[in-house]
Amino acid sequence: MTQPIINVTNFRKAYGNFVAVDNISFAVQPGEIFGLLGPNGAGKTTTLECLEGLRQPDSGTLQVAGTDPAKEPHKLRHVVGVQLQAAGMPEAMTPEEAMRFFCAYHGVAPRFDLLDRFGLTAKRKTQFHELSTGQQRRLSLALAIAHEPQVLFLDEPTAGLDVASRTELHAVMHELQANGTTIILATHDMAEAEQLSDRVAILLNGRLVTTGTPLEITSTGAGLTKVSVRTKASILQHNHCTIPAVQQCLVKDNYAIYFSQDIAQTVPALIAAVQEQADELIDLRVERPSLEERFLELTSEDNGSLGIQARDA
Repeated sequence: MTQPIINVTNFRKAYGNFVAVDNISFAVQPGEIFGLLGPNGAGKTTTLECLEGLRQPDSGTLQVAGTDPAKEPHKLRHVVGVQLQAAGMPEAMTPEEAMRFFCAYHGVAPRFDLLDRFGLTAKRKTQFHELSTGQQRRLSLALAIAHEPQVLFLDEPTAGLDVASRTELHAVMHELQANGTTIILATHDMAEAEQLSDRVAILLNGRLVTTGTPLEITSTGAGLTKVSVRTKASILQHNHCTIPAVQQCLVKDNYAIYFSQDIAQTVPALIAAVQEQADELIDLRVERPSLEERFLELTSEDNGSLGIQARDA
C-alpha cells in the first residue's frame, strides 16, 4: 500500500487552558482531495497551521511529504502550497509583482499564465487593496500553486468567489489532483466537500469525530432516506396511510415526502398504494442523506431530532 503523504499521530495543541486540538490522528494518501470539516472553533485552522509549519504542536507527530513541519520549515516551503483564509500581501503590491516575488522565493520562473487563467490579466498592475475580494482570493490561489507543490492547503478557498470562479477553481483542483497533487480542503461548504473530496475528516471541539468517504459517512447515523412521490390525483397527499419503515412524512410542492429507514419496504408500499387508489405515478425520487445533513447530526447535541429537521428543510 502507498505510504501516506501526510501523517498526523496523537496531535494536540492548546492555547493556555483552551484545548484547540485534542489528540487526533489521521493519514492522507498521495493524490487525495481530503476534506477537513467542522464548525467554527473545531480545530481545523489550528491543524492546518501546524501542518503548514506556522505553529508548533504541543505533542504528537506530524509529517508532510517526508518532512517535519516544525523542524524542517525550509524544506517544507518547497513541497507545500498554502492559500490562507485572509491574504497578507502589502496593499500596494500588484498581482504581477506578487507573482514575481513568490516565484523568486521558490526558485521558479514567474507563472503569469496563472494570472491569465484566473481572470487577472487586466488587473496585473492593479494594487492589491484595489482588487475585489474574489480577485484577491484568485490571486492567492495562483500564488499557492505557482511552484507546483506536492501538497496544497486550501482554507475556505471559495469564500467570496462568484459561480464562474468557483467552477474554475474546482476544475483547477481536479487538474492538480490528476497530476498527482494532494489537496487538503478546509471548508464550511458541505456540498463542495461532498462533491470534491475523496475522503473527509470531521472535527468537533478539537476531537476527530469520524473519517471516511462522503458515501461512507452519509450511510451511517440516522440513516433516513428521503422518498418524494408526485401523482396525478395527489392521492398520497390526502391519504394518511401507513407506509412501512417511514419515520416521518410531509407534503411540499405537490410532493408527498417520506423519510424511510428501509427503502426496500417503503418504495414498493408507496407504488402499491398509488395503484390501489387508481392514481397515476408522475415522479418518484429517492435521495440519500447529504453530507451536510450527516454533519448536522454529528455536530448536534440532539442527533436524532436535528437529523430529521434538516431533511424537512
